[in-house]
Amino acid sequence: MQVTCAQKTTIASLEIVGQDKIKTSYLKKIITTKQGEVLDSVKLNQDITFLKRLPAVSHAYFTVTRLPNFKSHVKIGIEENFTLLPSLNFWTTTNKQFAYKLGLYEYNFLGNNTTFGGFYQNNGFHSYGFTYRAPNLFSKKWGLAISFKDWKSEEPLYFGEKTANYLYNNTSVELLGLYQLNLKHRIDFGISFFSEKYKYLSGETAEGVPLALDLDKKLLKLVYQYNGLDYYYQYVSGFKSVLYTQYVTTQNDFQNDFLIAWNDFFYYKRIGAKGNWANKLRLGIASNENSPFAPFALDNNVNIRGVGILVDRGTGVAVLNSEYRHTVYDKKWLAIQTNVFTDAGTWREPGGQLSDLFKQEKLRVFSGIGLRFISKKIYNATFRIDYGFKVYDTRNTTKGGLVFGLGQYF
Repeated sequence: MQVTCAQKTTIASLEIVGQDKIKTSYLKKIITTKQGEVLDSVKLNQDITFLKRLPAVSHAYFTVTRLPNFKSHVKIGIEENFTLLPSLNFWTTTNKQFAYKLGLYEYNFLGNNTTFGGFYQNNGFHSYGFTYRAPNLFSKKWGLAISFKDWKSEEPLYFGEKTANYLYNNTSVELLGLYQLNLKHRIDFGISFFSEKYKYLSGETAEGVPLALDLDKKLLKLVYQYNGLDYYYQYVSGFKSVLYTQYVTTQNDFQNDFLIAWNDFFYYKRIGAKGNWANKLRLGIASNENSPFAPFALDNNVNIRGVGILVDRGTGVAVLNSEYRHTVYDKKWLAIQTNVFTDAGTWREPGGQLSDLFKQEKLRVFSGIGLRFISKKIYNATFRIDYGFKVYDTRNTTKGGLVFGLGQYF
């Protein structure tokens, strides 16, 4: 909705309706439209866009009522999401063992857009962690995030044609400052203290590779986000870019300090009344150590659907995910989408050259179809199932497979 008027109009009263668990005081603090100020349609529309991005808000709108003497009454309407969400994931590990992850998160803790929750995972080993993220803790622009994680998993490491399984254990504490410059620009920055432990389990290693490692590290993190997305229930349009940079320091004889950076580019376009074209491009680079512990992984739960679990690793990556989503059922609380997709990517070998990314034998392409069940009243409550089949992959015998998850793939 746009508001235009040749004569300046003052907001005599501002009303927010429809909210339940979100505190009215919090909403009035974070919006730029204020009672007693001049009516500004640009600010109003920006406030609505900002509100629709909150986890607790499924939809937002405004109306303006003209009053005598160049005054107006502004009403902002809120449709809330349910934000206390359990999470459940299940899969098979590299040794075909059944694994599961249970979690519980509140995305509107204390009614002020704070996320608080934790998880427990059993994949043959026990992992757990918790997260506290309050983007508006100190003001509209300044916030804080704290997280703790004790993660264990059996992971394959690759030594040329050889493969060995190691028990990987990461215990970390992270502290981040959150700063929102304006509606579209945001910066997260901070430090993480963590330890990494590797213990050999099975398989073939290479000469000089230790059977056990115990490393203490520090990680400096900077994340810059440009967000130009607009939401209308399950539909998304616009452009978004997120740049992640990390510098890791350690003192040991086997690994050096290293830098890793990647940028995720997102582009969404509405097609007709029920279609949505979604795209994600990831470009990443890291210090090019000739080590099996390379940071970029090839995994169907992360980047290429159907390829398998932790199929490969690299020190550079270029991955494109593209899919068309079409709504086939849409009622007040539930929407169902079908989708067709293509995922394609290449990786630079540890110690290799950037030209690896352009070699035909490094290319993996998988395509497939999927189904989405979307709750329009519960935040991020999208159950997805995709089947990806191999189009081109000279290094992998996997012909395809199912991928389950919560939330859209991207």
